[in-house]
Amino acid sequence: MRRNQRSAFTLVEIMVVVVIIGLLAALAIPALNRVKHRSQISRFANDLRVFSQGLETMMLEIGALPGDPGSGSLAGGHAQLGEYIKASTSLGGVWDIDSGDFGVRCVVGVDFGSSPSATELASLIDVDALIDDSNLETGAFRGFESNRRGYLVLE
Repeated sequence: MRRNQRSAFTLVEIMVVVVIIGLLAALAIPALNRVKHRSQISRFANDLRVFSQGLETMMLEIGALPGDPGSGSLAGGHAQLGEYIKASTSLGGVWDIDSGDFGVRCVVGVDFGSSPSATELASLIDVDALIDDSNLETGAFRGFESNRRGYLVLE
């Protein structure tokens, strides 16, 4: 009598494959999170540069500093810049322009509404390391109030 012989994977072989896939996922997920964090930092730094350059252009065109109506809006600005400032940042919070506050002529930055969380503060230090001196107390990118961090356009 002849038995039907079927080729199939054993339970042990399947378990080995599942363990290998789990190990690969455990290695890949933290790496993907680091890449995502770096891309958010780079996007924020680039947006900050573009925004400050747009603000400088606007000041040259209208011959004056923009008003300071509050976070997320722009008084007397161009429509394109006004639409841009309404968008939230890649790190959270909203874009903000401060003119004549904090002893400087013009600052473009982000307003978190309240003090930034530890994660947001660490991200801001990473931004500072990318564009400045890694110190939120000195340089061109710094903190002005407990909830505001900005990039100096005109001091």
